[in-house]
Amino acid sequence: MNTDKILEQLISWKGQTYSQELGIDLSQGKSEETFKWFIAAILFGARISETIVKNTYKRFAEYEILTPHKIISLGWQRLVDVLDSGGYVRYDFKTADKLLEVMQNLLKIYHGDLNNLHQLASDSSELEQRIQDLGKGIGPTTARIFLRELRYIWDKAKPPISPIAVLCAGNLGIVHSDVENINNIMEILNKIWTQYGRDIKDFPVFESALIRVGKDYCRKNHCSICLLNSLCKEVHYNSIS
Repeated sequence: MNTDKILEQLISWKGQTYSQELGIDLSQGKSEETFKWFIAAILFGARISETIVKNTYKRFAEYEILTPHKIISLGWQRLVDVLDSGGYVRYDFKTADKLLEVMQNLLKIYHGDLNNLHQLASDSSELEQRIQDLGKGIGPTTARIFLRELRYIWDKAKPPISPIAVLCAGNLGIVHSDVENINNIMEILNKIWTQYGRDIKDFPVFESALIRVGKDYCRKNHCSICLLNSLCKEVHYNSIS
């Protein structure tokens, strides 16, 4: 099995973070870009389709509602209207409430800058907790979606690896099934990513690719239409023989 070949095909097929797909550039850690991704992460945090989330975020971008002040000034009813225009109907009232509360707390405590929140956190656990404390409905899922694309950009952004990413990595033989400790899995994935000449700051691209394949193919048993199917079969064959 050629791990480099697996990485190459995985990244060629699904190598794009969700923030990159939405046109958000987190690479420099700029406050305005981090905030944009935070809005997207809040939308992704609900049990709703990715397509609806992406369409809804695009409405926020189209209407230039991508600062705490602009979201608050828009008001509850117009926020609901924007959410509905993107198809976010099922959670529109609840999300409008959440956004207004979070924006008010972000402005009050951190002057509207998530980078200030990061700087004030003492470690990764407190960082995640501070994000959740911004408002009701910001739970561990939303916080980890937000933080995983900030790995190696924010030094305290160290969320656990997604179980879906682990599922895909295991199916591809990148991580062996007998490795159960989540910290050990992260160490293995980091090592594999860098030993083939890839920049550690681009690790979120690797994790996102694993998540995309794991969610859309591995978890749904859509192996027959997965472009990595032959590599996956090769891994299973080698492990049996």
